[in-house]
Amino acid sequence: MFTHNLDPILLSFGFLEVRWYGLIYAFGFILTYYLLPYLATKRDVDFSKKDSADLLLYLMLGVVLGSRVFYVLFYNFSYFIFHPLEIFAIWQGGLSFHGGLVGAGVGTYLFSRKRNIHFYDLADLIAIPGALALFFGRIANFINAELVGRVTSVSWCVNFPGYSGCRHPSQLYESFKNLVIFAVLWNLKDRKLKRGVLFWSFVMMYAVLRFFIEFVRQPDVQIGFIFGLTMGQWLNIAMFGIGFVYLRKVNR
Repeated sequence: MFTHNLDPILLSFGFLEVRWYGLIYAFGFILTYYLLPYLATKRDVDFSKKDSADLLLYLMLGVVLGSRVFYVLFYNFSYFIFHPLEIFAIWQGGLSFHGGLVGAGVGTYLFSRKRNIHFYDLADLIAIPGALALFFGRIANFINAELVGRVTSVSWCVNFPGYSGCRHPSQLYESFKNLVIFAVLWNLKDRKLKRGVLFWSFVMMYAVLRFFIEFVRQPDVQIGFIFGLTMGQWLNIAMFGIGFVYLRKVNR
């Protein structure tokens, strides 16, 4: 048993706070910035460090917008329909991975059109550091004591502040899941695979592993269970189905 007493604030200067969450996500984007040109040489894609910086801007905007829109639509629409101005208060939390993935896809597509690079060439590149960035991101969720797991009696359970009972550290399960996905994709990066295989492999692996982790993750209180499954699990089912169809398509 572990009692969570981690401070989410690293440094504080008056009203200015430096949080672990923001630093870890910034580190993820910096890591992606340096990895993309390296991976481009491995995948024989014409892509420079300047392209990497430009693409990251598209990705950051796409991820933030997409993740917020999905959260509003799928996780708390009944609240935001009566509080529309709070849609813009993203600092209060409320982001969806599935929406962030869609937003990142849109951002990648727009950049690929601008730079005249095949969409799948970029998507395959982004999937690898993206999985690693998600590994660190879930650690940030653990530090913030958010997205907690369900009550359990396992010896490694965690007492999170503001929650009753000892719970699964589901954030760390998800972090490890993303590390596994990164390791698989990293080992595939040098292989002569068809365009899109790495990206859709990422989508399918994420959907399957996240689906099972959701069984020990606390469902969103405003939604609960939908026909016995969480909203995240239903979105993962849709994600897996789309990934399966397109992985077969790109392999033909």
